[in-house]
Amino acid sequence: LKSPGSGATERRPGLRGKSDGACPCCRAAMATVGNKTELLNLLGDVKARVQDKLGIVDFPMPQFVLIGKQSVGKSRLIEALAGETFNFISGSLGSRRPTVLEFRNVASLKESQWHVRDQQSGQWQQMPTEQVMQIVGQRHEELGKSVSDIPICVRIESPGCVDMQIVDLPGFRDFSIDSETQALAEKIEELDLSFMKDPRNVMLAVEQAGDAATMSSLQKCRQFDPEFKRTVLVRNKLDKYYSDLTPENVGPWVDGHGDLPGHLVRFALTLPHWTDGEAPPKPFRDMIDECNAEDQRQMAGKGLAPGYLASIGFQSFCGFMEKKIEKMFVEAIGPVLTNLKDLKAKHDDQLKALQQEIHDTDPNRLLTATRDCGMSFAGALKHVMEGALDIYPAYTLEAELKLFHQHHAGNDSFTKLPSEDFSGLMDYLEYLRDEVKLAAFEVEINGGAAFRRMMQEVEIFLRFSEIAVETKKRDVIQARGVSMGSLTWRDVVVKLLGNEAHFPLKRRVQYVAERLRWFFEMQKQVTLDFMLRLERNPSSKLYSPLLPRHGKVIQANEITRTLLYETYDRACRRQLASFVELFENMLTSTFSNPWVFLKGATAGEDAFDADVAEVGKMDHVTYTKKRIPVEIRSRSGTETILSEWLNEIPTEASKIDEAVDKVQMLVLKTYSFIRSQVCDQVEIFAESFFKVPMLARLERDMSLIELSPQDAANFQARRDRLEQDMQLKKQHAAEIDGCIERIQNFKLKCEARSIRR
Repeated sequence: LKSPGSGATERRPGLRGKSDGACPCCRAAMATVGNKTELLNLLGDVKARVQDKLGIVDFPMPQFVLIGKQSVGKSRLIEALAGETFNFISGSLGSRRPTVLEFRNVASLKESQWHVRDQQSGQWQQMPTEQVMQIVGQRHEELGKSVSDIPICVRIESPGCVDMQIVDLPGFRDFSIDSETQALAEKIEELDLSFMKDPRNVMLAVEQAGDAATMSSLQKCRQFDPEFKRTVLVRNKLDKYYSDLTPENVGPWVDGHGDLPGHLVRFALTLPHWTDGEAPPKPFRDMIDECNAEDQRQMAGKGLAPGYLASIGFQSFCGFMEKKIEKMFVEAIGPVLTNLKDLKAKHDDQLKALQQEIHDTDPNRLLTATRDCGMSFAGALKHVMEGALDIYPAYTLEAELKLFHQHHAGNDSFTKLPSEDFSGLMDYLEYLRDEVKLAAFEVEINGGAAFRRMMQEVEIFLRFSEIAVETKKRDVIQARGVSMGSLTWRDVVVKLLGNEAHFPLKRRVQYVAERLRWFFEMQKQVTLDFMLRLERNPSSKLYSPLLPRHGKVIQANEITRTLLYETYDRACRRQLASFVELFENMLTSTFSNPWVFLKGATAGEDAFDADVAEVGKMDHVTYTKKRIPVEIRSRSGTETILSEWLNEIPTEASKIDEAVDKVQMLVLKTYSFIRSQVCDQVEIFAESFFKVPMLARLERDMSLIELSPQDAANFQARRDRLEQDMQLKKQHAAEIDGCIERIQNFKLKCEARSIRR
């Protein structure tokens, strides 16, 4: 089946008469390919080896996909391309997976040969036609009322078929008898659309040769190819419309009466047909030739212009398809070779990583390797806290607090909201964003920047701390009591503070501690991402070369990662307990003697503020002598104010109500001073009691990791799997090398032919 008048094909309406757009190398290859079978076999086998043996689906190989509704003649079109009749038995539910059909024209064969690609080995197996039909039917039937995108691959070698490759998709279904078949129809449409979306696929839309406005499959093509650059329309059953066509309407009919774009590639043809259940009345290839000749005769007799006749008949369609697929495959050689080389580089890197991990999991150095990875991880955490760019995950404050609340859902051991006045977390977040306008609230950050933002949030949280109960008259009288010495109002205030103010502040300190622990636990993945991103990064020269190497080991080895993360989490829990203990000790001592804690700083408002010029005239000793008395006086400023308030409290029994009011006021004032001091210093406490010891001790913790017998057994099992993976990677590398060698040899052969010509 050869295409007559290929020059006319380039000029006919609907078939683009532009240059093929191929590069000079591609055109040279096209000119020297000769028999297209070698080219199609080459790229078809390369694609199959890459997809089947390497499991890579996304490969830059063009293909034709055949789409259309049921009963529009798709199967008969495939039979015509194969040059013989056959019947894929797909049951009452029809086809439910793609069928990849490779047609190879082999003139030396006396009869056709059928092959099916084995799913396990990826090898072509020659079989009788009837057995191929059964296998195809079984592959469809095994799906039941479901679908699959895993194709059946069939190859037909015959002296009467067309050199091409096509993917037959299940037909669209307009009608379903029940909900199950409707669900199947929807799955089939979803499967077909997934192929239609791929910009590398050329869509062959098969429609009946009727009104162009009712072509539903063509409309689906328009969704993914609005300009019809990769769509070919095949209007089947042309013979049904012979009687409707006249010299006046034949031209407009071919053009679709304005419903078809002028640049859409389209063909109108008739395929052999006979009564169902009966054998063909003539040899099938003869019937194809007769249908083609009759299409040409009828349309020429209607007065159709010669340019339009190039789009009529099966042979015109075959000629176009052969040229199109040859052009597509030749142009694919370059991208396929580039893709294979990239794939080889990727596999080489993976193979090196496997070899390194096998080396690191050597039983003789297993513990040392694990500890080394842990110490590198601890060192990387320091760099993350110092500030690193482009590492993930990163969170806004809103996302961070939501995750924190989810993590502690159901935990009532500490206060999660700063005040009962907030109706919930969202209310608190709105306050931080809209009223406080907390810095970097909506910025996604991590590491040291997120730590600084968290310190601002917990300081605001602490400042909401209030004494929860009102000081009652009975409490004041009860606290004063009697003793061997003299009990003053100062002692009463201390007792009331210890009883009423210590607990609410303690619960909020627990919130700070939990926020710190959760923050550092969230930095595990951030730290690992930092280590991995150092590879081939310009900034990697600033850090230890072991960081990216150990990062890949941690990422790939779940056992090592689990050991490191468990050690890290234990360190976080230890620092949580230490932080809470030290902070609570500080609070206990504060509430035991708040007057000492509340002494002013050595540089308050009354600090020595001499004129700069005057200071410049003083020698160091003179300046120091003037400064020291001023600083000592400023230290006692707050204590002096509180003492004045204490002296104002009446001691007479008749004035107990007034005394209660003044004591309550003094308790609140004293608590506000303590709260302010704690909030001002919370970042110092977090740095001193949590962050600094955490960073300082983590590396030592990692160096003390011990392996249990179970850990050692798990590592050995991991090592065994790695050796299997490495053997598989070597096989994959050999497959890739084989594909590259075949394509390069093919290119050299084409270039040699070109030189000889």
